[in-house]
Formats: sequence, structure tokens, C-alpha cells
Amino acid sequence: MDDERQALLDFKHALIDEANRHASWVPDMKDCCTWTGIVCDNITGHVHSIHLPANEYSKQWLSGHLSPSLLNLKQIRHLDLSGNYFGGIQVPSFMGSLGNLRYLNLSRSGFGGPIPPQLGNLTELRILCLPSFYAYDTNENEYTSMMWLSSLRLLHHLDMSHVDLSKAIDWFQVINTLPSLVELHLYDCQLSHIYPHVPSLNLTFLSVLDLSYNYFTNNFVPRWIFSLTALVSLDLAGCDFHGLIPGSFDGFHNMTSLELLRVPRNNFMSSSLVLEVLSSIGGNLILLDISSCGVSSSVLDFLHNLTSLHSLDMSGNQLTEAIPKSLGNLCSLKHIDLGGNYFPNISLTSLLESLFQCKSPSLESLSLESTGLSCHLPDQLGQLIYLVHFQLGNNSIVGGIPDSIGRLSFLRSLDLHKNLILGPIPYSIGQLSSLEFLDLAYNQLNGSLPDSLGQLSKLNILHLSSNLFTGIVTEAHFAKLTRLEILNGEGNNLILRSCISNWIPSFHLWGLSLSSWDLGPQFPLWLQLHTNLIVLEMSNTRISTTIPESFWKSLPDLQYLDLSQNHIQGMLFGIHAPLVFLNLSSNKFGGELPKLLNSSWIAVLDLSYNSFSGSLYHMLCTNSEKRQQLGVLNMGNNNLSGVIPKCWARWLDLSFINLENNKLFGRIPQTLGTLSSLKSLNLCNNNLSGRLPLSLKKLRNMEIFQLAGNELDGRVPTWLGREFSNLRILNLRSNNFDGHIIDELCYLTIIQILDLADNNLSGNIPKCFDNFSVLSGNGTSSTKKLIYGTPIGGSVANASLVIKGREDTYSNFLGLVMILDLSSNKFSGSIPRELMSLRALQSLNLSRNQLTGRIPENIGDLKLLASFDVSLNQLSVELPVSLSSLSFLSSFNVSYNNLTGRIPSSTQLQSFNESDFLSNELCGDPITKSCVVEVPVPAAGRDQDEEENDGAHGVDWGLIISIVIGFIAGFWIVLAPLIVSSAWRITYFRFLSDVRFMFYDAISTYFRYMFHKY
Repeated sequence: MDDERQALLDFKHALIDEANRHASWVPDMKDCCTWTGIVCDNITGHVHSIHLPANEYSKQWLSGHLSPSLLNLKQIRHLDLSGNYFGGIQVPSFMGSLGNLRYLNLSRSGFGGPIPPQLGNLTELRILCLPSFYAYDTNENEYTSMMWLSSLRLLHHLDMSHVDLSKAIDWFQVINTLPSLVELHLYDCQLSHIYPHVPSLNLTFLSVLDLSYNYFTNNFVPRWIFSLTALVSLDLAGCDFHGLIPGSFDGFHNMTSLELLRVPRNNFMSSSLVLEVLSSIGGNLILLDISSCGVSSSVLDFLHNLTSLHSLDMSGNQLTEAIPKSLGNLCSLKHIDLGGNYFPNISLTSLLESLFQCKSPSLESLSLESTGLSCHLPDQLGQLIYLVHFQLGNNSIVGGIPDSIGRLSFLRSLDLHKNLILGPIPYSIGQLSSLEFLDLAYNQLNGSLPDSLGQLSKLNILHLSSNLFTGIVTEAHFAKLTRLEILNGEGNNLILRSCISNWIPSFHLWGLSLSSWDLGPQFPLWLQLHTNLIVLEMSNTRISTTIPESFWKSLPDLQYLDLSQNHIQGMLFGIHAPLVFLNLSSNKFGGELPKLLNSSWIAVLDLSYNSFSGSLYHMLCTNSEKRQQLGVLNMGNNNLSGVIPKCWARWLDLSFINLENNKLFGRIPQTLGTLSSLKSLNLCNNNLSGRLPLSLKKLRNMEIFQLAGNELDGRVPTWLGREFSNLRILNLRSNNFDGHIIDELCYLTIIQILDLADNNLSGNIPKCFDNFSVLSGNGTSSTKKLIYGTPIGGSVANASLVIKGREDTYSNFLGLVMILDLSSNKFSGSIPRELMSLRALQSLNLSRNQLTGRIPENIGDLKLLASFDVSLNQLSVELPVSLSSLSFLSSFNVSYNNLTGRIPSSTQLQSFNESDFLSNELCGDPITKSCVVEVPVPAAGRDQDEEENDGAHGVDWGLIISIVIGFIAGFWIVLAPLIVSSAWRITYFRFLSDVRFMFYDAISTYFRYMFHKY
């Protein structure tokens, strides 16, 4: 026995046990059978079990390596090291020599590399668990063969989930050689071959099969699965099977032992024939998960025979109608999930009417999250007296919370977040004596908080954020909340006032968010009693005093702190070591910046909008060369001075730097080019000078580059366009850059804001600006907010932009702004017609240059243009008529040019001031000068006048003689025969008489017809 005790001590010495779980493993204790995790045989006294699993989330895991001293434990049968962390080391091959092992569990313990085939020598193994192997080299854990498993013929339980078996094409054949197998777990093994046409397997005892989340190349459910008639549990989740092989549509018919069936994300389950067969044999079925299978409401009737069903998940399908009445006999249902379907015009009562019919309802869990419900909460909810979990979040539920909610005495979680619920919280909420989780965030609830909330003695998590609550909160609201761990009430107009001066809360929080509450003016001292606090958010809470030094010492685990938008005063002497996120922006802190110690874990640091002074060197440049994990550094809008330090090599994780509006001077250091992760740099409004250092071209991930308001000079470098291909915002406004605009800027295809105003740039405006795909409306713009940082939080990028002649700071909608500003330079030539292809442009400013020619006729193509300024140039000719089609135009200036003609007519153009058109030769509204109206002259008249002018006004005798001869001839040709011949005279006057009577007769006939008609 001494050999076994020494073997265990050697085993312990090879491990790293920071939690001291092996405290009892000491040489002085001779009986090793009493050591933690050791079990000995009652008869022989030999060690037969080492049981040292760990909770992977508790951080009390073992690490190190496995000692070969285990080989001295000849009788060991059970070895469990699951849940520990061995840092990717390979399972030692000597493990294959522990010949008596019946149980081996190395799951989720951080082992990597290939599984040693020597484990195939453990022929006595009944249970083998090897999930979650990984490797630093992605090819190390790709297994080409599983043949070593074939010798483990006594194996009952095999779990290789998360092991990459994508190249193990023999997995199917090897599994078929294990006749004793009862459970097989191959979850997420990247299997691709499933042999669909094989009719059967030799696994007659297999009762549990898990093949979920593999991506098989075949889209049909394999026939051999239906031959496993002893299956009790089948999991095919995420396998994306679309159908059944012809001849196997009744495959479920022989699986009468099936109790648990999980088949989400498999469209073959939407078939009414499959559901009908399943219903016919489903007398033992307890759990059915057919989520995301494309199931429609029309096939639900086929589930009516599943009377033993306890859990039904139909989330993420195509259900649009109420649950059919035929399912009203599923009164054994305890859990039902209908989330992710769409019931926009159905009341909750109608939707669940069949469930309300059960005389003895047993429903414990009901989820209707994200289903488009827009109804009221019915009083009938009180009938579901056994309800434990109720989820209705992310809908459009209206009305108030009914008082009947208080009858649900077994309710443990209630989720109503993101709805349109209004009114007060009912007082009956205090009757939910079992409630542990309550989420009412993002609604329109109002009034004061009921005191009855303080009676929820089992409540762990309370979310009340983003509502309309008002009134005073006192210690009565927390009277019995002894188990409360998370309180989120931000975004309400509540006032916290304690009736007791030295209030000691009965709960111990690790998460607290009370932003927008009134907690001031004194800093809340009761916070120091919550020593477990990890997250604390109290922005905009009217605190105006200093932070006591004891605050930092009393919260050793604090990682996330937001005290922004207060009036907190004093100095900041250091950054609390455990902090990962710190936001103290918009306060009144002053003095020098605090030092960042080597022990600091800070990832997001925002001290902007304060009164810090002195140099950045004091904070950033200590003697240590240790690399820090800082990702966001926001020091903008302070009184910092001095040069920008050079010690950026320690801060290689930085993605966001904001030093705007300080008093920094000197050159931009070359070492900034080492920050390869940097995406946003803002150095605006300082006194920086010199040229842009060449090293900055290494910042290839740059998206926002802002250097406005400095004294930088030289040419705009070509690398700015070639290397910054991800750039969305370039702001070099108000510097001393000169020369021509480089054509390389046209490589910035996703640019949204290009501001080069107020420099000394000259030459022509490049025609290649039409390469800007986002500004052209052909690319995808970014989101409203441009947020940079880490998963736990970040900083929102902002930019000071001049639009419509006014400088404003944009942040929340910065990602939607589209601007081109080249004003106040020395550009010459004409306005390129190509600029008119930038159809997403909202503001175009070319004023105060030396541009000539005309405004392009197709400017009307810029349909989204809201601001247009070309004043103080030398433009000429008329204003384009297409300007009248710019319906969003709200700022317009063409003054001080050489424009002529009429101002086009439109609602927008006529609404501007006369000053917007000054110093031109324009006329018409809205200026006072009217346009001269010219009367058109006929063409014939113009010709005659010209002839008169050419002929010196002489008489045209040829025309007069022709008129006289024509008159004489016409007169005598008609009149002479009537004078000479009487017969001709009689015939002529008879003809005139006949014509008169014919006309009279026609008129009479017409009027008689009209009279009889009406």
C-alpha cells in the first residue's frame, strides 16, 4: 500500500493545484484511502478510483501534466479528470497500460493533440469519455482512423463529442464492431459520411444515439437509424436532413421505445406523413423537439396522439394560427416553446385556448418570445397555476399586467422585456413567492415601484431598465431581497432615498445598474458593502462629491465601472487593478492622469470631458515593457499638454485612440505605426505640426482617421489611399496641407466622409472620385453607431463636422453621414461631372476655391443632397434646371460667382434667402430682381421687316398691278354673262332660291326630330 500512496504523491506533485484541492494529500496521513477524491476497495484496500472532476466555470481546476506513477496503481478501475485544464497537452500513451480501467473520463479537460491509439489496449473499458479535445495546430486532432476502438468490445458508453472526425472515414464500420454499445455521443464531430442506404447495424442494445450538429453530405435520413428499435433517445439536431429515402417513410413505425426525439433544423419533420406515423407510435414519447423544421400550422393536428408528451419545442417554425383544439388532450405537457413563430393577429387567449381546456393543467414552462403578438395579457393566465417559466419577451404586447399574475405562486422566471406594456406594476407581483428572475425592461411601465417587490425573497435577478418609472425608492423595496444578485434599473426617473442614514442592504449584489436615477449629491457609501460587485453602472445620477478612497479598497472584484455624466470632483490617483472597463467621462476630475500599473487589466479607459492636465507620459510610459491589453483609450476634451509620447509598443491591442481637443504639440511619433490593430485615431484640435510619419502606413485596419484643426503640412501622402483600404472617415480639415489631391485617394472605395477643407490644396478635383462605392450608393454603409472596443464594452466614435455652415459633433448617427468637403482651398478647373454619380451624398461643399465653368447639369441625380455650397468661386452660365428636383435640399449657397439667368423654380430653391444668391446676374424668386419677359415675333413678320430694311422702304408696283388685273378679270368673267343673256340671269336666281329652300327644309326636319325624341 505504501507504493500506491507514494504513486499518488508523485501524481500530485506533477499537477498544479492553485485551489489546493489536494490539501489532504500529505505524507503524514498514512491512509491514502481517506484522501480527497480517492476510493479504495473495501476488501483489498487497493486504490481503485481517482475521482477529481472540476466545474469548468469555477476556476478550481487542475493543470500541469499526468505522472507515469499512475502505472503503480495496478488495481485502478475508475479515473475521472473531467472539467480540468491541462493546456493542450497530449494524453500520455502510458494510459493504455492501465489494463484494469473500466471508467475513463477526460472530457472538457483541455487535452489536445491526437488521441493515443494505445487506449485501444484498455479492453475492460465500459465507459470512455473524450469530448472536447483540441489542438493548437488545427491539423493535430484530425483523426484518419478509429480502428483502435474496435478492440473495446465491452464498451457500453462512448462519448467523442467535439472531436474532429472529418477524415475518419471508417467511423461507421468501427462503431458497428462494438456490440455492447448502449450510448453513443458524436455531437459536432464534423462527420460527413453517414451511409444512408445501409439497412441496419449490429447495435441491438443501443438506446442513446447523438449525431447532432454534424454536416453530412447526404440530405436523407439513413435507413439504418430506423433499425435501432431499442432507441430511447435520438438526437439529430442540426443535421439538415431534408427528406426520407423512398420506402422508409414509415421508419418511425418500429421505434416504439422512443422517449426523447430531438430533430431541430431538419425539414423532413415538416411532412404530415412523418408526423402522422410518429403520432401513431408516440405513446411513450416524452420530449419532442421539432424547432426550425419548417413546420406549418396545417400539420399540427397529427400530433394529437402524443398524450404522454411532457416537452414540445416548435420554435422557429412557420406557425401562424392558434394551437388546434385536437391538441387539447395533451394535458401532460409541462414545457412548450412556440418562440420565433408569427402570430400577429391572434390573442393570447385564442392561441392557447386548447391548453386552457385541460381540467388539471400541468404546464410549467411557456415560451412565446419573438412571435409578433400584439394583444393584451389575459386574466386567464392565472389558471396556469403550475407555471414555472413564462417568456413573452420581444413582442408588441399592449395594456397592463393583470392582477391575476399573482396567482402563479410556482413561477420562478417571468420575462416580458421589449414589449409595449404600460401602467404600473401590479401590487400582486409580491405574491410570486418562488420568483427568481423578473425582466420587465424596455416597456412603457410607469408610476412608482410597488413596495411588494421587497417581498420576493427568492429573487436573484431584477431587470427594470428603460421604462417610465418615477417616484422614490426606499429600503422597503428591498426588505426581503436577501438573494438579489443583479439589479438593472437604468433609464428610469427614480430617486433612491434611504430612511436610515447608515442603511445596510440585506443583499449582496455582483451586478448593479442605476444609470439616470437620482442618487446624489453624496457618493453612496452603501456601495462599499457590496463587496462582490463585478459590474457597477451609475452614469447620470447627479453625484457631485469625491469618490472616497475606501470605495476602491472595498470592491476587490470590480471589473466594470461606469460613473460618467456626473459632477464627481477630485483627483484619480490610480486605476483599480481588477478593472477591465472604466468610464469616468463628463465629470470634473482634475490633476495629473493616474498611472497604469503593470498589474492592470484595463481594456477600456474613457476619461474624456474632464479637466485632467499634464502629460500623457505619466500614465502610459512606465519603466516596464510588459504588454498591456488596453483596447480603447479616450482622453479627448481635457487640458493635456506636452508631446504625444513614443512608448506605444506596450499598447499593441489598441483599436481606438481619442486625444482630441487638448493642448498637445510637436510631431506625431513614428511609434504610432506599431499599433497594427488601430481602427480609429482622433487627434483633432491640438497644436500638432510637421508631416505625417511614413510609419502610419502600417495601420492597415484604419477606419476613422481624424487630424483636423492642427498645423500639419506637406503633401497628402499617397500611402493614405493605397494602404487604408478600410477607411470610412478621413478628416484633415484646417491644416496646412498643400499640393494636388493624389489620385490614390480614389482607392478609398468605402469612404463616407472626406473632409479636406481649409488647407492649401490646389489643382483640379479628381474625376476618379466616382470610385467611392458607398458614396455612390453601390456599397454598404456602416451601422448608425461606430463602436470600437472589446466584447465587454467600447467607445462610440465621434466627429466634429461642418454641415450647412455650422459645426456639430456627430456620434450616434455618424455611420449614416455622407459628406464631401473640399472648401477653402485653391482648387481650379471645372466641377467634374463624375461627382454627380455620388448619389448617396448628403453634403457637398466646394466653396471658397477658384472653380470655373458651370455647375454640372446632372446635379439633380444627387437625390439625397441636403446641403450644397459652391459660393466664392468663378462659376458661370445658368443654374441647372435639375436643381429643382432636389427635394431634400435645406442649405444652398451659390453666392459670389458669375452665374446668370433665371433661378429654377422649386419649393426648396424659392425658400432660401436672397443672400444665398448674391453677386451673380441671376433673376427671379427668391431675389428681388425680376426677369425681363420677351414677347415672341412671328417668323413672317421678321422676314418682311428684314426685306424692308434691305430695300430702303421702296413701293412694290408689281404687286399692285397684279391685284388690279385679278380684280377686273374676276368681276367681268362672272358679271358679263348675266348682263348680256336673260336666260342666264333667270337660271342663276332660280338656283339661289332652291338653295335657300333646301337649307330651310333641313333646319325644320332637325328640330322636329329633336322635339319627338325628348
